[in-house]
Amino acid sequence: MSNHQPHDRAINVLQVRRLGIDTYFEPVVFMRSDCAICRSEGFESHSRILVSLRGHHVLATLNIVTSNLLGTHEIGLSEIAWKLLAAEADDVVTLSHPEPLESMRHVRAKVYGQRLDDAAMHAIIKDIAARKYTDIDLSAFITACAGDRLNIAETGALTRAMIAVGERLSWDRPLIVDKHSVGGLPGNRTTPIVVAIVAAAGLTMPKTSSRAITSPAGTADAMETLAPVALDVKAMRRVVEQVGGCIVWGGAVQLSPADDILIRVERPLDLDSEGQMIASILSKKAAAGATHVVIDMPVGPTAKIRKLETATSLETAMVKIGQTVGLNISVLVADGSQPVGRGIGPALEARDVLAVLRNDADAPQDLRNRAVALAGRIFEMAGSITPEAAIAKAQVLIDDGQAWRKFQAICEAQGGMRVPPQAAHTHVVAAPAAGPVISIDNRRLARVAKLAGAPQSPAAGLYLHSPVGTRVERGQPLFTLHAETPGELAYALAYLYGQPPVVAIANGQ
Repeated sequence: MSNHQPHDRAINVLQVRRLGIDTYFEPVVFMRSDCAICRSEGFESHSRILVSLRGHHVLATLNIVTSNLLGTHEIGLSEIAWKLLAAEADDVVTLSHPEPLESMRHVRAKVYGQRLDDAAMHAIIKDIAARKYTDIDLSAFITACAGDRLNIAETGALTRAMIAVGERLSWDRPLIVDKHSVGGLPGNRTTPIVVAIVAAAGLTMPKTSSRAITSPAGTADAMETLAPVALDVKAMRRVVEQVGGCIVWGGAVQLSPADDILIRVERPLDLDSEGQMIASILSKKAAAGATHVVIDMPVGPTAKIRKLETATSLETAMVKIGQTVGLNISVLVADGSQPVGRGIGPALEARDVLAVLRNDADAPQDLRNRAVALAGRIFEMAGSITPEAAIAKAQVLIDDGQAWRKFQAICEAQGGMRVPPQAAHTHVVAAPAAGPVISIDNRRLARVAKLAGAPQSPAAGLYLHSPVGTRVERGQPLFTLHAETPGELAYALAYLYGQPPVVAIANGQ
């Protein structure tokens, strides 16, 4: 259906064209340099333009076309702009200058070191959720808040603002449990296992998870190789009511939507500051309706959290801010000196999850133990039970198959269980010398997996054969790289062999 009328004499209207250009989540429009509207309105490359169509409004970034790709009467729309406007062929849109973005003054204040109160944070986050910020604007805000530039009051203000601008679920029961890992530890894919254990015990765990920010895989990336995760709120509720738990992508249910927009820009910037991390975690948990949350906090020399003092400080902040938004927080500080599990990358991590839940003989015991510890802490928080009894309860639920059956039920309820894909190309990285493996650089190992294509290529990543403590002989496999294309495999290998050893062997090279 077209909204174009023969009598339409509006000046600032152009006919739409769908160009099939993916600009991810940033709406972009394209106009010719000699378009009359461009010239009369003073639009130029990177101008912000308000595009309107049948009650839909999108604030888009303009790119100028100097070829005949478009006619002077046409405006090209990126895929996300087309979707947000609900455009159809032959539609015409109205163009105008947007109102000034007043909240940017708060961002500039933060750049210059001023503190932001609740009102300022709310104004910024409200505009971010409304997609009024360009990627440049978002980068400025993220960078201004990076490092230790957010104090605990600002972190609390950011958390509350992120909750306020999105949906907030409520459940008809007094106890809703959840967990989250602060990340930075390759392969630490405990969430699907924990949800299966906890839901098998009869507790309710509506788990929303993120995609990767700076890692080779997020929980949503790994889970998506096993079952659909892009469920809306209605579908998420149905799954939780049916089987007691879910593992879905938070971006699809619009809980704390500003967080997903910020994460999209944090990823290429490779920034994930402590204050923003706390706000991201707690806003998602509160928005999902959780009452009790366990935080997995790995600490190690190449983990995201490197010192115990930092972990203690984060724990204090999380507990304090959690109380202000109705969350009971328990932090489990754990060993972050090396990866957990063997697979690093969405499909490889998913296979580790399946091995643990199915009690396979070669299942990674460190992943199982970490998941059992987290599930046990949830059982402690949920009722009067000793730590020893809580751990034993979690172990039994895996051993007797209840957790595996529950996980299968969750996958089926979310749309059907899948088989994780396998990479077309692999390369074994062998030990250059004999000796015990004494350390693994988590950050550079994750970098290798990302260069191989993870998480964009779900089957890409690496499989770790020799964790710390393993004695290897010269030529014995340390890890196997997995890639979808020869080019990505070569790219990862070029980085790997141009660096100091990622896996250190005593008395070796």
